[in-house]
Amino acid sequence: MAAIIVDRSLAAELVKGLSASGATSTPVIAPFTGEVLYDLPTSTPADVADAAAAARVAQLAWLRIGFAERRRILLKAHDLLLADRERLLDVLQTETGKTRGQAFEEVFQGANAARYAALSARGVLMTRHRRGGIPLVFAARVSYKAKGVIGVITPWNYPLSLALMDIVPALATGNAVVQKADNQGALTILATRRAFIDAGVPAALWAVVTGDGNDIGNAVVDAGDYVCFTGSTATGTKVGLRAMARLVGVSLELGGKNPMLVLDDVKPRQAAANAVYSCFSSMGQLCVSIERIYVERPVAEEFTAAFVDRVKSLVQGPALEYTTDIGSLTNAAQLERVTAHVEDAIAKGATLLAGGRARPDLGPYFYEPTVLTNVTSDMACFAGETFGPVVAITVVDSVDSAIADANASEFGLNASVFSRSKRRARQVADRISAGSVNINEGYRASFGSIDAPMGGMKKSGLGRRNGREGMLRFVDARTVAESTGLMTLPRTGAEFAKLAGVMEILLKTLRAIRRR
Repeated sequence: MAAIIVDRSLAAELVKGLSASGATSTPVIAPFTGEVLYDLPTSTPADVADAAAAARVAQLAWLRIGFAERRRILLKAHDLLLADRERLLDVLQTETGKTRGQAFEEVFQGANAARYAALSARGVLMTRHRRGGIPLVFAARVSYKAKGVIGVITPWNYPLSLALMDIVPALATGNAVVQKADNQGALTILATRRAFIDAGVPAALWAVVTGDGNDIGNAVVDAGDYVCFTGSTATGTKVGLRAMARLVGVSLELGGKNPMLVLDDVKPRQAAANAVYSCFSSMGQLCVSIERIYVERPVAEEFTAAFVDRVKSLVQGPALEYTTDIGSLTNAAQLERVTAHVEDAIAKGATLLAGGRARPDLGPYFYEPTVLTNVTSDMACFAGETFGPVVAITVVDSVDSAIADANASEFGLNASVFSRSKRRARQVADRISAGSVNINEGYRASFGSIDAPMGGMKKSGLGRRNGREGMLRFVDARTVAESTGLMTLPRTGAEFAKLAGVMEILLKTLRAIRRR
């Protein structure tokens, strides 16, 4: 069994960066061992208010330094993240139970997001001229104003990458951030934040608070000029309603029950090898992880056999090197949920092809990657998000049937299509109701495409992160329009009588020449 590798002196050093004055603390458990990693100080609503007030002051100076200096600082932070990679990986694995490789994916994604935001912000927010209402008579330009303080609420499952995918664009566009970190990911976030502070980001500009979601989460929502939330649909709905009551905008990345469609022209073994990673990366504790596979009948038997063989060959265990393929669930609640879903499905007639049991010999929260078939609508795992290492394989007789089943969900976050024909796969992708669709990949093609927006449809969320769209969340568009003086518009009834005909001719002319 792996030893706890984050010592108390490092934890004590990092938690100094918290905005937490309360006398209480919460024990944080190391998933690999079940032992207490350290005691995390708890913030109070007053701490959130104080942090937001300090962030507002810091934001004014941060905005004044301009795009070039912000870019320099954020690119330096990118470099420091990579320089401190090994320690970040240690902390991230110790808090989450991920494998080394899946922890590396987080660091890679976080650095990718930092570089993109640093280099793109100026171009995205450049003041641009727009066509006036009457050509040559009016001129207009659009500029952008930073919103101020962004409230960011992040989950435990991807603490580094999901934080930076929201926080760095907020900083790059001239804002400050007050972040509520989940207790289980706080140390990773504080270690990541330190790279930005060392690079020159003012400490008050990015405040981190911890504590109960109702008290501290609500306080962050109430303090923000815009709110980013990643987590469950139930909680995200409450966050959105609370923010909208103040007419504050939100972006919400919520739950998913993500489908994969395996078409009948695939190479079954190759598709199965790629599909397995899409289901069991980070033990399925990923909002875009695949939980449903629909495979066309001509390749179903070979694909399923190859998939199960691949699952059974995965190396599971606690290791701080690149020697395992899958790690541990992160906490006891996750283990209970996964166990309940699998036991319910088997009791109601599902067929177990692989896994289906906990592995206490490896650690307290280890559970084998599990493959089910014959999953029916009366089972908890049929429509509800398991958020764990469980996937259901269903054989279908046509692409149309697969698409209908994929779309028959209240969620619409991510989906995947496997086919040897890119043209065919794209046609299928266009018919799937999901914010992201990957072709011949499970989630990494879209998740890693920082220049493209990411978010959900239906109950999977609201708004988008990444890309131009993800940056524009954090600013208000402002129009400045002016009269050129070429002509005077009518102001009286008599003047309208003279010019109405001329203005109508102008409209018809613009329509005829297709000018906007």
